[in-house]
Amino acid sequence: MRAPILTLKRARNLRRKMTLPEVILWRELRRDRFHELRFRRQHPIGPYVADFYCPAAKLVIEVDGRIHDYTVDRDEERDAFLLGLGLRIIRIPASEVLADAMSVADGLVRLCGPSTTNPGPSPG
Repeated sequence: MRAPILTLKRARNLRRKMTLPEVILWRELRRDRFHELRFRRQHPIGPYVADFYCPAAKLVIEVDGRIHDYTVDRDEERDAFLLGLGLRIIRIPASEVLADAMSVADGLVRLCGPSTTNPGPSPG
């Protein structure tokens, strides 16, 4: 589903104005240690913009700050739309990202499925 032009423009603008927790998490997610997984930031999906999106896992990642306490109805409508597309959604409090972004990123990678970042024991 292609996003409307206004949503594409809003996504570009949001990429330039990411919040501190989003910037910190993006630094972790874009590193090469997650070889086969790719994450997109401020990714348009229909009329909405996801903070982060992993296409391989069909996972939408939202970093929720205090503003989300006031937008519950809008978040529910948005979640229903995304779930209707067969996407999974995870909401992470901004405070968790600020406290330990590396652990948050590692947890997200585990949610996205098998990874070569943690190889099993060597044979022999």
